[in-house]
Amino acid sequence: CGLTRQYKQLQAVHDKFGKQGFTVLGFPCNQFGKQEPGTALEIKKFCTDNYSVTFPLHAKIEVNGDGAHPLYKKLKKESGGSDKISWNFEKFLLDGDGKVIKRFSPRVKPDAPEIVAAIESALKK
Repeated sequence: CGLTRQYKQLQAVHDKFGKQGFTVLGFPCNQFGKQEPGTALEIKKFCTDNYSVTFPLHAKIEVNGDGAHPLYKKLKKESGGSDKISWNFEKFLLDGDGKVIKRFSPRVKPDAPEIVAAIESALKK
């Protein structure tokens, strides 16, 4: 996936804001071009070896369709956007209570000014 390098950017954001209580959570999914075929351990090893990822990577889940994980059903509903995740690396910013603040498309890089500003604003509240 051409977006895989976002793992490095996600890690940088995690490192930058982690001491302020911010955490990146990763949820691998194989519903987009079968680009995440490995097991949870294989995915974690790939991310650690290639992108030095230390943020939590959870078990592989489905994000669309009847088998969509309840978390993603909630995220899609609360974000008020499309009821489908468009591709890998779609991002949601949540507040401290787990409510969706903002949804970002896969093409928006994790370290983009609009995401950084949204994180900084959320951390001030």
